[in-house]
Amino acid sequence: MHVHILGICGTFMGGIALLARANSHKVTGQDTNVYPPMSTQLEEQGIQLIQGFDSDPIKQLEPDVVVIGNALSRGNSAVEYVLEQNIAYTSGAQWLAENVLQQRWVLAVAGTHGKTTTSSMLAWILEYAGLSPGFLIGGVPENFGISARNGNNPFFVVEADEYDTAFFDKRSKFVHYHPRTLILNNLEFDHADIFEDLNAIKKQFHHLIRTVPGNGLLIYPSEDVSLVNVLEMGCWSQKERYSNTDTTSGWSVKLLNRNHKLPDKEMESADGSIFEVFWNRQSQGIVNWDLLGVHNVNNAIVAIAAARHVGVPVKYAIEALAEFKNVKRRMEIKGKENEVTVYDDFAHHPTAISTTIDGLRRRVGNKQRIIAILEPRSNTMKMQVHNKVLPASLDQADSVYVYLPDDNETKFSDLLELLGKRGHGYSDIKQMINAILAEAKSDDHLLVMSNGGFCGIHQKLLDGLRMRGIND
Repeated sequence: MHVHILGICGTFMGGIALLARANSHKVTGQDTNVYPPMSTQLEEQGIQLIQGFDSDPIKQLEPDVVVIGNALSRGNSAVEYVLEQNIAYTSGAQWLAENVLQQRWVLAVAGTHGKTTTSSMLAWILEYAGLSPGFLIGGVPENFGISARNGNNPFFVVEADEYDTAFFDKRSKFVHYHPRTLILNNLEFDHADIFEDLNAIKKQFHHLIRTVPGNGLLIYPSEDVSLVNVLEMGCWSQKERYSNTDTTSGWSVKLLNRNHKLPDKEMESADGSIFEVFWNRQSQGIVNWDLLGVHNVNNAIVAIAAARHVGVPVKYAIEALAEFKNVKRRMEIKGKENEVTVYDDFAHHPTAISTTIDGLRRRVGNKQRIIAILEPRSNTMKMQVHNKVLPASLDQADSVYVYLPDDNETKFSDLLELLGKRGHGYSDIKQMINAILAEAKSDDHLLVMSNGGFCGIHQKLLDGLRMRGIND
C-alpha cells in the first residue's frame, strides 16, 4: 500500500511514517518544514519528502491513502485536492490505531506535562527487560535514537496527546489508542486554541478513561485535583495512585542525597538524582540516575508502575532507570564555553517552566546564577492565557530574557513589569543574544526554553561565548 502523509515532518506524523515503512508500505510525504533532523531520519528509511503542500505531487503519486496531520485545515491546496478527488484519507491517530495498535497491549502516557519523558522511560524499561516494545514518542529518546519503531508483540508504548486529531475529527488523539495500561501524569489548562476551558479537557480525559478495559490499569497522582475530578466522572478499571505526601498506600518516594540520608528539613534541597521507591510502604530500591528535578522523579514512579503491570519486576525497572539517557531537548546540555553552560529545554507552559528551573536550581545551588531565556511561542502563550501565572514560574531565575518578535512585546508588557530589573524583553534576536553575552559570566547557566527552534539561539550563544574567550 502507498501511504502519503501530509505534515510528515512533525514528530508525531514522522513517527507514523517510520511505522508505515517498517510495515512494508511505500511512504511519501509533504510538509513546509522539510529539514533535519526529521528529514534526515525519514530519508534514511527511503521515504520521499516533498516541500510544500501543492496538490500536484498527490496527483502524480496516486497514493492509496492520504494521512492528514492535525496542523492542516480546509483551504490547504493538498487537502482540497484529496476531498475533491474522493481520495481515501484518515488521521495519523486513526491510522496508528487501525494498522499498528490492533491486538497490541497499549501502554499510553497522557497528561499536560511529562508525556515524552515518561513514555521514553517506560519504553526503555521494557527494552531493558528484554521485551523489545514498539513505541511512538513525541521526541527522540537518546537510549533509542529514533522516535518510533514497530517492536515485537505485544507491547506498544504511545505518547497519548490530548490535542485534536484532525480538521475532520475534533476528538483528542488519545481516544483512538484504547490502552490497557494508562498513565495520567497531571492535568492543567493548555491548548487554548483548541479547548475553551479546563472542563473541556477533562471531558476528553473522561472519554479516554472510558476506553480502558476492566482488567486494565490507571496510574495517577492522588494530589492532582483535576484528575481526581475526572476519575469521579466514572472509572471502570483498576487503579494505582502515587503520592508525594501520603505514603500509607500506593506508590511513593523519598528523596535522598549522596549519603542516602536526608532530614525532612533539607528535603527541598534534594535535586532528584537519587530517590527511594516505595510500594504500599515497602521499599523497592533506590534509583541513582543522571536526571534531576522532582518532576522527573514523578515521571519515573509512574513508568515503574506501568512496567510492573506488564510483568517487569520493580528491581529491573530501577536498574534500567540508572541507564536512562533522557530525551533530546529535555534539560539537554548543548555545550559549555568559558565556564558558562547552555541548556535546551522544551518547556513552554508555566508549570513546566517552574519545574525545569527548580530542578536546575536544586542541582547548582544558590551560589551559581540561572539566566532563563524564554520564547513564549505556543498558541496558548500567544493568547496570553498564562500571563498571570508566568512571572511566578520564573521566580528562581536570577535573570530572565524573553524573545518577543512582531507585536508580542505589548502582549507581555505586564510580565516584564512584574519581573522588574530581572526581566528583559527583546524583539530582535541579535540584540538579545548580545545582551545575554554581555551579562553572562563564569559558572552561569543559560537555560533556553522553547517548543520551537528559537532561531538557533543555543549555538549562537555558544559561538559568542567562545569568541569572547578568544578575544579575552
